[in-house]
Amino acid sequence: MLSRRTFAASLAALAAAPLLSACGGDSDAATGTGGSGTKKVGNINIGPDQNRIRGKKVDEIAALVPAAIRKRGTLRLGQSADSSPPLGFFATDDKTRIGSEIDLASLVADTLGLRLDNDEVSWENLFVGLDSGKFDAVFSNVTVTEERKEKYDFATYRLDNIAFEAQKGTSWRVREPKDVAGRTIAVSSGTNQEKILVDWSKQDEKAGLKPVDIKYFQKETDYYLALQSGRIDAYLGPSPSAAYHVASAGQTQVIGTLSGAGDQIQGKIAATTKKDSGLVDAYAAAIDHVIKDGSYARVLKRWGLSSEAVTKSEINPKGLPKT
Repeated sequence: MLSRRTFAASLAALAAAPLLSACGGDSDAATGTGGSGTKKVGNINIGPDQNRIRGKKVDEIAALVPAAIRKRGTLRLGQSADSSPPLGFFATDDKTRIGSEIDLASLVADTLGLRLDNDEVSWENLFVGLDSGKFDAVFSNVTVTEERKEKYDFATYRLDNIAFEAQKGTSWRVREPKDVAGRTIAVSSGTNQEKILVDWSKQDEKAGLKPVDIKYFQKETDYYLALQSGRIDAYLGPSPSAAYHVASAGQTQVIGTLSGAGDQIQGKIAATTKKDSGLVDAYAAAIDHVIKDGSYARVLKRWGLSSEAVTKSEINPKGLPKT
């Protein structure tokens, strides 16, 4: 497992190193310290003093929360302890949890009139915590699936997308399989991204086009080094990670996005709670409220995730099919 700051620090190092083919001006987005002492990667604040966007209690929405939780006054939240900028990672003090997921969860808790009680655990223990009642909710990049819907309720708050990232300035765009024919593209082994890319390559071959030259590397930073040196044309990975790298380094661009579930369904990320806990309606109403008042959009923009915004929270929508 990556240390708390490994990935963020690695991206910071990449941000400071100009792409081999980039113009001189592109190297300005280096890690630095502003006049107030705030640590930044590009324009993204990764210091402990976040000045987080906050909300206000809405009585009619707070009334939807079960009485026992209202009396307790806290929202017991589970989040993954993994370092995954910009979703969830640790600030430069190595102890303050920051990222888009904690920001959005804070907005929801504020709207519900609850104090956030956040706990970072391993991925599998997020669901153990929900099952045992340790957590009221999980805000941690959980995709809605038909299998998970058997045990949990969902209120969506973000799209689940993957992205092709290439050097800044390229006119190449990816919208369908033929756009990657003959290209050299890196992807992580064993991921949904790999499955989609392999399927697209097969479709290209059936259409009489060149297959994709798929490359694999050991570390996430290795993909970006290969991109800098021109050994690959693009890297296919999670859209949030690509957005963070683009915003922090300023030397690459997203040239195409698609659902992390593939061509058949749009994947969706949701606040997760134990089935029939009575909380999902409150979550959905709170999410709808912060969407309408604009604070939701401000959070996503802050972390470079505006392209994954939803216009309304859906309760238990169609999820990824069972395998």
